Amino acid sequence: MRVSLAPSFSPIKAAGTVTQGAPLLDPAGARVILGSDGGLLADPITPAAHRLFGPRGVCLHPDGSFWVADTGHHRLLGWHKLPDRDDQPADILFGQPTFGREGRNAKGPVTARTLNVPTGITAFRGGLAVADAWNHRVLIWHRPPAGPDSPADIVLGQADAGSSLANRGADAPGPQTLHWPYGLSEIDGRLVVCDTGNRRLMVWNDPGRTGQPADLVLGQDSFTCRDENAGGPVAARSMRWPHMACGWQGGLAVADAGNNRVMVWTGFPDANGQPADAILGQAGIGDCDLNRGAYYPSALAVNMPYALGVLGERLIVGDTANSRLLGFSEVGFAAAADRLTGQPDFASKGDNRWGMAERDSLCWPYGLSVRGSTVAVADSGNNRVLIWEAAP
Repeated sequence: MRVSLAPSFSPIKAAGTVTQGAPLLDPAGARVILGSDGGLLADPITPAAHRLFGPRGVCLHPDGSFWVADTGHHRLLGWHKLPDRDDQPADILFGQPTFGREGRNAKGPVTARTLNVPTGITAFRGGLAVADAWNHRVLIWHRPPAGPDSPADIVLGQADAGSSLANRGADAPGPQTLHWPYGLSEIDGRLVVCDTGNRRLMVWNDPGRTGQPADLVLGQDSFTCRDENAGGPVAARSMRWPHMACGWQGGLAVADAGNNRVMVWTGFPDANGQPADAILGQAGIGDCDLNRGAYYPSALAVNMPYALGVLGERLIVGDTANSRLLGFSEVGFAAAADRLTGQPDFASKGDNRWGMAERDSLCWPYGLSVRGSTVAVADSGNNRVLIWEAAP
């Protein structure tokens, strides 16, 4: 992976000259669509085993199961095997007593069996971890939950399973608190959590008990600060709205949505506040404008990127507000995406290309999961999940 913070680095054509890109995912569209209820648009309000409402997280689990954070219905849906037909109903439910119920914390008290705006979801050490964002915590199961009566084994961000205050009710955060954690992932056995409301990334090297403090913080110089961009200007060490992280070519990539960029470390960081080595989506380290200050996007620019994944050696960026997926092979201020899905060219944007939802269109993709050549997309604005294959 070639890396540079120098604006003169230009492995691909300069801005304004790149308009077309090879397809990232199969141009025929998603192989399976979940949540569409027999059509391309869903009725998201009434919960059912086949309906979704603003899903923000997906997980292609190594054991062959498939999981969706059905965010608007405050629940997790699971399939024992990867669905092979449109609108296939889920086999497993967590967070609500039945498939026909919804409501924050199942309209009851907070417990190890409830959810309030679940977002990120990832396989973790053979089990499952979920960012329970509005309960300001992360839930971890040693094995994936089998149903509503499968309480989480570990709760991070709170002292116990019955608590739900942001930063445990304190004015300042600490190494053991969370505020709106939206994205999480497993990277080389570590649990990496985007603690979005605290504008930081938290890393647990070996989470084993409820309330355990994190081992590392990025985006802030210490565990006790939660200011935007660490209280200063946009910098290589700061974050504004981190939403997802993933391991990429031995390093770390973070979707810093509030600064309209992706931060990249070439190796996994080992010090609090360690600055990123490179940036995607901006022309300079202090820049943060959406689409680099232009109305239309380009192969160099992003607008509120929320999702990340890795397909082969390529980084997939869910360029959420541009309703598209970008594929990057290189890193640096002049590095342009070389693959595209969801729009006809790099200069186009618009939810569903300003039309109706199609099998190959997107509306605010919030979450990604990749296993082999299969990519799952939480197409949140369309109230659906897409299971898509890599472009041939």
